[in-house]
Amino acid sequence: MSAPTSTYRLQLRPDFGFAQAADQADYLAALGVGALYSSPILTPTPGSAHGYDVVDPTRANPELGGEDGRKALVARLRAVGLGLVVDIVPNHMAVERPSANPWWWDVLTHGPDSAFARYFDIESFPVTIPVLGSDEDSAELVVRDGKLCYFEHEFPLAPGTGDGDPRAVHERQHYRLIDWRRAGAELNYRRFFDVSTLAGVRVEDPEVFTATHAEVLRWVADGDVLGLRVDHPDGLADPGGYARTLAARAGCWIVVEKILEAGETLPASWPVAGTTGYDALREVCGVFIDPAGAAPFTALAHSLGVPTDFAAVRDECRQLVTGTSLAAEVRRIAALMSDVDTEQAQRAVAELMVAFPVYRSYLPEGEAHWAAAVARVRLAWPELADAVDALDRQVLADPDGELATRVQQTSGMVVAKGTEDTAFYRCTRFVALNEVGGTPDRFGVGVEEFHAAQAARAADFPASMTALSTHDTKRSEDVRARLAVLAEIPDEFTAAVRRWTERRGLPEPTLNLLAWQTILGAWPIDADRLADYLDKAAKEAKLRTTWVDRDAAFEAAVRAWPGEVLADADLAAEVAAFAARITPPGWSNALGQKLLQLAGPGVPDVYQGTELWDLSLVDPDNRRPVDFAARRALLARLDQGWRPPVDETGAAKLHVVRTVLRLRRDRPDLFTCYRPVIATGTSAAHVVAFERTDLIAVATRLPIGLSTWDNTWLDLPAGRWTDQLTGRTTDGYLADLLAEYPVALLLRGGQ
Repeated sequence: MSAPTSTYRLQLRPDFGFAQAADQADYLAALGVGALYSSPILTPTPGSAHGYDVVDPTRANPELGGEDGRKALVARLRAVGLGLVVDIVPNHMAVERPSANPWWWDVLTHGPDSAFARYFDIESFPVTIPVLGSDEDSAELVVRDGKLCYFEHEFPLAPGTGDGDPRAVHERQHYRLIDWRRAGAELNYRRFFDVSTLAGVRVEDPEVFTATHAEVLRWVADGDVLGLRVDHPDGLADPGGYARTLAARAGCWIVVEKILEAGETLPASWPVAGTTGYDALREVCGVFIDPAGAAPFTALAHSLGVPTDFAAVRDECRQLVTGTSLAAEVRRIAALMSDVDTEQAQRAVAELMVAFPVYRSYLPEGEAHWAAAVARVRLAWPELADAVDALDRQVLADPDGELATRVQQTSGMVVAKGTEDTAFYRCTRFVALNEVGGTPDRFGVGVEEFHAAQAARAADFPASMTALSTHDTKRSEDVRARLAVLAEIPDEFTAAVRRWTERRGLPEPTLNLLAWQTILGAWPIDADRLADYLDKAAKEAKLRTTWVDRDAAFEAAVRAWPGEVLADADLAAEVAAFAARITPPGWSNALGQKLLQLAGPGVPDVYQGTELWDLSLVDPDNRRPVDFAARRALLARLDQGWRPPVDETGAAKLHVVRTVLRLRRDRPDLFTCYRPVIATGTSAAHVVAFERTDLIAVATRLPIGLSTWDNTWLDLPAGRWTDQLTGRTTDGYLADLLAEYPVALLLRGGQ
């Protein structure tokens, strides 16, 4: 199971397919990348911009170039010494356009008699399809060309059922079209979170596993694919069993998109290299946040009416989703319980989901997490004691049974939708902490905690992926790095926000505080980008408007706000000045966290474009096209000996990235072991450093509070140490070592 030395994530789409990816292969090789890491490349819904909506897992996406394009990409990668890592989506398939998915079309045509009925996780027939604008819209149904049609939506007809009034025809099908608003309560198939157009797939069935994985496994067997990234394993019936089957069949490097809570580890029985890196993201970014900022930020939030009890907000948000968008899943689980009143059973199931300390348990080896959730419900809801005791007994009596399986599958959905997609947009005290895998109630990561986590990764999961930005992060690494500066100057920031809010605040407090942080973190940002982001954030928070129940007047005010702020000359100038104040120390943080990620334990991923400064926000903002020509030009200058300043070009970050990635590729022996390197002297608290094998990474932290490196030294092991970024030798005196860059990469005996 050979791991790549590093990966570079590319988001493929119809206008950036296999040919365009192949065009960048030489650039990635020159950068030092070990493997191109692609978004999903099996056939998705036509026009898909991301690939996670697969409709045909038996062939490469024709809109990316099809099988010929895939082979050409592999050949080009091989020619320049790169591997290929592919993202796969075992949990679900897209059903938004039934005609695009031959398996789903057959199920809708033949119902339970379809050869593919067992492929999808369907509770019962007829299948409910939430597509109507209202229940009265059934009058808009027509039969046309042998299909049942609702405006642009087309559905198959069961044999011999196409005659008569369209509504009567509808009643004879193996599906029922319903008002889309009823999906949360009435859907009868498992889906990806609350996305009804992504239907759950039963890969726990060996036949289904083979059918959905045969093509990808062929690529692996042919040597075309070096590794696999598994999307959303927590949605599967048996993630551990799936991992064991995949590892046995593929025999390649495998990482799983498992979101770990702080202190949680992957189940020991999973034969995978590790996670996709959100745990490393929390640790690396956290060590650049000053915990002294916690109290002033909390006081600001209180004064503006923004909640700061994250645990309470998290529970409230999870309760919201169990009672609305995921109510159908709760109902389905409760129906599997025996000898319990229906209402009590549903409440017990819902509150158990709320109480989970992690995304999901993996019984029986995850029984401690299960027990913690049960105990919390018993304590919080004494009136549910009998129901939750019954649920506990029935689940533990058959940990592989349907009840246990459904509870565990659904808990991850509740945690993700309730926490990441709701609470993170309500608890906006300091949004640099509000990241996938993050802990908004823990203000940063101490240096000792950081070292302990890296040492554990080096020992237990040395080939786990690490990441700072992904297609799913709430904001890019460089936005977070700049926001971290605010924790060092909380009084300045809180005073500014109070002034700005009084002058031109948003009418909803949590969105208002989020907006001011966002405009500073992503500055300069145009009004349209910021409006799109805030519109999504407002809907995710579900306070004044939602994706389902929209408040048009509030949304209009939110969309207008960025333009109003930028048009207010005095206010815009003040915001710009504040952003300029925090930009240079933000660059320092960005370089520091990038070096620690790239040089630290694990297989580092570079998300597309982030080798330069990248101030992207949540998707789709972070999927914008990358200017590779500009990156090639800067890399060429670096290769001619240019040592760039730390400035707005981001070339200094590119210098760090190419230096570490090339060393990883050429000298993998350096990237083993892990030992903290200790600093002594006046400013020792402002440096974090570690040694791998004959290689030491050094990064500045908390740069605003750093007045001088005088009398501050690194305790270097014996030998001649040369900084690979500047070419200078060092004895560990930080005033000299960090005079040019806020980071250093020291090689023992190196040139």
